[in-house]
Amino acid sequence: MKFSILTLFPEIIEAYASASIIGRARKNQVIEVEAVNFRDFTADPHRKVDDSPFGGGSGMVLACQPIESAFESLLPLAEPARILITTPAGRRFDHAYALELAQCQQIVMLCGHYEGFDERIMQLIPHIEEVSIGDFVLTGGELPALCIMDSVTRLIPGAVQKFSSVEADSFYDGLLDYPHYTRPADYKGLKVPDVLLSGNHAEIAKWRKAKALEKTQALRPDLLNSNLSS
Repeated sequence: MKFSILTLFPEIIEAYASASIIGRARKNQVIEVEAVNFRDFTADPHRKVDDSPFGGGSGMVLACQPIESAFESLLPLAEPARILITTPAGRRFDHAYALELAQCQQIVMLCGHYEGFDERIMQLIPHIEEVSIGDFVLTGGELPALCIMDSVTRLIPGAVQKFSSVEADSFYDGLLDYPHYTRPADYKGLKVPDVLLSGNHAEIAKWRKAKALEKTQALRPDLLNSNLSS
């Protein structure tokens, strides 16, 4: 899997992609990450990539030429590929979306800044998909892109040491994760549930399933409703 992230701040991408599980997956060649700087493709002698908006208003808009040229530098893409642009107007990113993306050979992500991209980018780059990680606004698209890369990478065999731990994560089976405990069994009078100390794996599995359902019902009942309607 190759992640190609088009950005004004490649150092943000490189720092995150070099650490922890993502860094290990990259080192082991489970994934490839490239951060492409828009400024490297601008025709402006001062490396300018934005301009003031037509019609007036505050802020600056990312111009077509450097964005299109940066994208074209990636061609041809490894198929199947998906091209994402991080915007507040996009499809909400969730686990189901991550599973779709995990089937790709290459994911291209365009990270916005300022007032966003010139709208004509949506016509210039074919099959582009708008994606959002939530109903809030950030200073740039790098954090959403990293969230998506992190979530998708976990689903690729070999990225996480034990894939069974991924399958037990929240949302994998449509539920929130069950509670976890570790040593000591009694900390300041707060005790680990007896069933987890019993060694009875069938009962432990039943307890975990029940607790996952209980937690989902209490905190995210919409997930249960979604499962029932699907």
